[in-house]
Amino acid sequence: MLLIIAAFQSCTLVKKTAKQELSDGYYTKITTTGNSKVYIDVTEETIAIYPTQKHSHIRVIDTTLPSVIYSSISDVMGTYDFVLSKNSLDVDFITMPLKYRWAQQAMPPQLNANLNGAFYLGFRNDRYKINYIANPIRKAERYINHFGYSVGVFTGIGNTAMNAATTGNSMLQDYDGIVWSKGIAAIVGVNFFTIGLALGFDNLMDHNRTIWHYESKPWVGVAVGLNLN
Repeated sequence: MLLIIAAFQSCTLVKKTAKQELSDGYYTKITTTGNSKVYIDVTEETIAIYPTQKHSHIRVIDTTLPSVIYSSISDVMGTYDFVLSKNSLDVDFITMPLKYRWAQQAMPPQLNANLNGAFYLGFRNDRYKINYIANPIRKAERYINHFGYSVGVFTGIGNTAMNAATTGNSMLQDYDGIVWSKGIAAIVGVNFFTIGLALGFDNLMDHNRTIWHYESKPWVGVAVGLNLN
């Protein structure tokens, strides 16, 4: 599956809202010395990292050990770089503003921009690259870059042009037909920018499906979406 990857980065402030923003929870901390399961507590100024232990398939926060605290307001003795990784279920509402359809019979390849929307369900991995850098007055400045990767399936509805050209001159009237879309998609997020690629096919939801050139034929489209969870 192909991915469209955005090639830019930007810095964000820590908040406790959307998935692209770091929030309290369980993560895998990735450093040059190895990986570990941790629980983090995020505030405007600090990121407190607590080690965890697994007991009977349940992960427990070990509060008896000192937590590692990275503060954005305390003096800096050096720079700290690490990555926090988290897997989750991804539920999105997506749309494909552009669909590329391969040539069918007498019809040349098409690039369609029809109205459509679909629900997307997939597996998601979010990674937060965190850097603490000393500013000129020796205070810590926190930089967080978010990268998200998701692969899943989608289903929804849209419309398509029904006319003589798309039916091989089998009909005279023109109208916008309703189609049921389904397929697979891969989505990449960089900070607040999200884009992906979808592979799907459409089924016309009326009696003219048997004469529509693109019935059940695959297409490839650009996908953009809104996260719902």
